[in-house]
Amino acid sequence: MDPVFIPIIAIGGFFAWMIALTVSKAYAARLAAQTRVVPQAGAGQEEVLAAVEELRREVAELAERVDFTERLLAKSRAEEGPAPPR
Repeated sequence: MDPVFIPIIAIGGFFAWMIALTVSKAYAARLAAQTRVVPQAGAGQEEVLAAVEELRREVAELAERVDFTERLLAKSRAEEGPAPPR
């Protein structure tokens, strides 16, 4: 192969890569714009809000259980006392 073609192929490859990068960014931006949908008020939205409130209540209950368990563990460790020296 002629040594003149090596820089031509390298430069052409670089520009092809830049074009592909630009096209992919434009396509990703277009897809992102299409997925942003403004929710409309309706029965479906009320169901989602009710589900979110239920999840919040469950998370709060789980947090209380974790706190209780941590207090029990801390209490049992305090009753055991310090470890004996070796």
